[in-house]
Amino acid sequence: MRLLHSLARTHASFDDPNLVSRAGLIPVMALAQRAGLTELVAGHVRPGGPCGVNAYLKVPCLVAGMAAGADSIDDMDLLRHGAMPALFGGIRAPSTLGSHLRSFTWGNVRQLEMVNRQVLGELARRAPLLPGRDTPAFVDIDAMQKRVYGHRKQGAGFGHTKIQGKSLLVRGLNALAATICTPLGAPVIAATRLRGGTANSARGAARFAAEAISTARTIGCTGLLIVRADSSYYSAAFCGAVRRAGARFSVTVNMDPKIAAAIAAIPQTAWIPIRYPRAIWDDQLRCWVSDAQVAEIKYTAFASKKGQAITARLIVRRVRDLNKQAAAGQDELFPAWRYHAVFTDSPVELVQAEEQHRDHAIVEQVFADWTDGPLAHLPSGFFPANAAWLTCAAITHNLLRAAGSLASLAYGKARGATIRRDLIDVAARTARHGRDHITVHLPEGWHREHEWMTMFTAACGPPTAAA
Repeated sequence: MRLLHSLARTHASFDDPNLVSRAGLIPVMALAQRAGLTELVAGHVRPGGPCGVNAYLKVPCLVAGMAAGADSIDDMDLLRHGAMPALFGGIRAPSTLGSHLRSFTWGNVRQLEMVNRQVLGELARRAPLLPGRDTPAFVDIDAMQKRVYGHRKQGAGFGHTKIQGKSLLVRGLNALAATICTPLGAPVIAATRLRGGTANSARGAARFAAEAISTARTIGCTGLLIVRADSSYYSAAFCGAVRRAGARFSVTVNMDPKIAAAIAAIPQTAWIPIRYPRAIWDDQLRCWVSDAQVAEIKYTAFASKKGQAITARLIVRRVRDLNKQAAAGQDELFPAWRYHAVFTDSPVELVQAEEQHRDHAIVEQVFADWTDGPLAHLPSGFFPANAAWLTCAAITHNLLRAAGSLASLAYGKARGATIRRDLIDVAARTARHGRDHITVHLPEGWHREHEWMTMFTAACGPPTAAA
């Protein structure tokens, strides 16, 4: 491809007041409007001070900016160009939005978290967000240590995170998230919580899990609901809270003498060979593993805690350890195994239960999507402002997921960056005709025209029956 005109005769100027660079915000924010985002913020979120006014306008501005690709306060300026004021009302300057975030208290953040849960419920009724949600659904809980810089970040501290498979101490803030997914649907974010960088992963996790389960039930997950988590959440409080909320738990356990004794009691005839449909990378062996064996045994956990003992299934996967001396001619005398155990009260059969727990890794895709989008930074030095930013990022994620599901089945599972590239970052020209009528002219031959128009019709057309 090459330019058809000489460079000396090619000119550019920023002078067209009828152009917008992100026409996909029209159906996305129409969907937010129909889900009641503005009304919910107006009714529940009330920051104090002179900069806390008009939250019902400023919070949707933050969400719109994040949907368009903003990952900092300054990036919110992308909302102010061309014909954007003709399409949207209440657009605010980045400095105004930053001051508004700094007016939040922790109580206001909790109010915004409630708005996220209610907006998610409305989106689930208006879009096919979670297909098959009346069959088994999963709540995944995990935390991410988000690195921050500078000495003025409130709450920043050193915590563990994995970078390229290695556990490192990173100075940052700890973002706790709960996602909801089904075997047919991509995850949506049910709850978020920002914590100090030194926070233990399990701190407050029991109550957090109960909130996520309640949200899952509200949006229509009426069947079997399984809460999955890693070994950081293996505790009597967490498992007990999940059970009391009417769900099942599936939690990884660390190897300790009691777990080792239980595994040793499993008879050799109980081990069932399995083969992964896709090989997985083993950090310890530094190779791809595609074969393993699974077995289960009844196990009583937390017996030392009075009145908190829980008896359930201990599902164990074992992977054969490689003989590192085989190349030197030293054959092994007996097979060596490495064991990975899961404590669960899931009623499904053994192989399926073990496979379902491994799918807990889907929550990492949400974190990766966040990091590649609005959570590339935690932009403020004020802790409640960053907590509010995190919740706005969750609302944005759910909005993009709903918009994608309205566009097509493929976009219902696409990453946020893909939805932004194909459906939101589309240039358009506005044209007025008649009284209060406006037409948006988009590029001819756009490679995602059908999906864009499907999303636009569903979001901006006459209301349809609830999904």
